[in-house]
Amino acid sequence: FDLILFEMTSYEFILRIRLYMSEELNEIQDKDQFKKHDFVTGQKSYSRSQIDTTQNLTQKRPKNTGTRCHFTCQQCGKSFDQQGKLQVHMSIHTGEKPYSCQQCGKSFNDHGNLKVHIRIHTGEKSYLCHQCGKSFNDHGNLKVHLRIHTGERLFTCQQCGKSFNEKGILQRHMRIHTGEKPYKCPQCGKGFAQQGSFNRHIRIHTGEKPFSCPKCGKSFTLKNTLKDHIRIHTGEKPFNCQQCGKRFIQKRYLNIHTGERLFTCQQCGNSFNEKVSLKSHMRIHTGEKPFTCSGCGNSFTQKGSFKRHMRIHTDCKDFLTKRAQKARSRSHFTCQQCGKSFDHERKLRVHMRIHTGERPYTCLQCGKSFTRGGSFNRHKRVHTGEKLFTCKLCGNSFTQQASFNRHMKIHTREKH
Repeated sequence: FDLILFEMTSYEFILRIRLYMSEELNEIQDKDQFKKHDFVTGQKSYSRSQIDTTQNLTQKRPKNTGTRCHFTCQQCGKSFDQQGKLQVHMSIHTGEKPYSCQQCGKSFNDHGNLKVHIRIHTGEKSYLCHQCGKSFNDHGNLKVHLRIHTGERLFTCQQCGKSFNEKGILQRHMRIHTGEKPYKCPQCGKGFAQQGSFNRHIRIHTGEKPFSCPKCGKSFTLKNTLKDHIRIHTGEKPFNCQQCGKRFIQKRYLNIHTGERLFTCQQCGNSFNEKVSLKSHMRIHTGEKPFTCSGCGNSFTQKGSFKRHMRIHTDCKDFLTKRAQKARSRSHFTCQQCGKSFDHERKLRVHMRIHTGERPYTCLQCGKSFTRGGSFNRHKRVHTGEKLFTCKLCGNSFTQQASFNRHMKIHTREKH
C-alpha cells in the first residue's frame, strides 16, 4: 500500500479519495434514500428536512387497506393503483393522443398501444400458442385465444344465458336483445348491429370487390364466396352425402340434396335449408316490412313482392323516380352493335352480354357460367336434385318447368 501511495501524485491521491467517498455515499443512499452517514462517528442520522419530507409523504400516500386502487378519476370514478395509469386513463376524457405511428399516422393515448400497433407493420408476432402454433402480436389477444382451447367463457348474457369468451362479443350479442343498430348506411339509411355486416353492405353501393381469385382473377365482395369459388379450380368438394356418396362444394347444396332443414322457426315450427330463408320467413311473425315503395308508401316483407308491386307504377308518371323518368323519356334503348331495341335499360344490359361474352352467374359445382340469373337457378337444380314442379295427377316431379309442361300434355291428351 505504501508503494502505491509513493507512486501516485498528490493530485491523483485526492481524486481516488473523492471517488471512494462518492461511491460509498451512493451505496448508502440506495439502501435508504432518507438516511445519512456520519463519517466522523460512523453512525447514521436524519436531518430535520428529511424527517419533514418523510412525514409529508406518509400523509399523502394512503395506508394499505388491502386494496391497491389509490388514484381515482374525478370524472368517471374509476380507480387505479398507479398514478401513471390514471394519467393514461385521463386522455380518454381529454381526447389527447400524443403517440403517433410514423408509418400510417394513427395516434394513441398510450405508448404501449402504439408499440402493439407497430407490430402490424413489422409483422412481429411474439406471443405463441403452444397448443395450435398460432402467433399473436399482443399478449391480451393470446389470452383471449387460449379460451378457445380451455373452453372458458367468462362473459354471460343476463337475458338469455348465452356465454362468450370475449367481452366485445357479448356487447355485440346484446344488440339482439336491445335492437340497437349503431351502423347506418349513409346511402340508403339501412341499419346494422354488426360492423362486419355494415362493411359488406357498403360494397353493394361502391361495387368494391376486394377478394380476388389468384387463379383466374375474378373478384368477389365476400371472402367466403371467394373460398367457394377457389374450389372450382381445386376440384375440392368437402361436403359428402352419407347416403349416396355424392359430394358438394357448399354445405347448403348438400342440405338441399338430403332435404335436411337445419333452420327451424321457433314460432310455427317451419323448417328451412338456408338461414336467409328463415330470416325472410320470420318477417311474417314480426310484421317487419323492410321494402318500401317510394311512390305510394306501401311496404312489403319480401323483395320479390316489392318488385312485382313496382311494375304497377311503371306506366304512371306520378310515381316514377327521377331515374325512371329519364329512361322513360327515351323512345328506345338500342344496341349499338346489332341495332336491336328494348323498352327497358335493364333488358338492354342483359342483351349486351351476348356481344361482350360476359357471364356473371357461375356454378360453384361445375364452373359453368350463365348470362341470366334464371338460367343459372334452373341449372343449380341439376346438382341439388331439387324438383320444384310436381304433377298433382300422378305425383311425378320435375326440376324444370318446361319438362313439367311437356309432362302435363300427357294427361290433357288422355282426357280428350
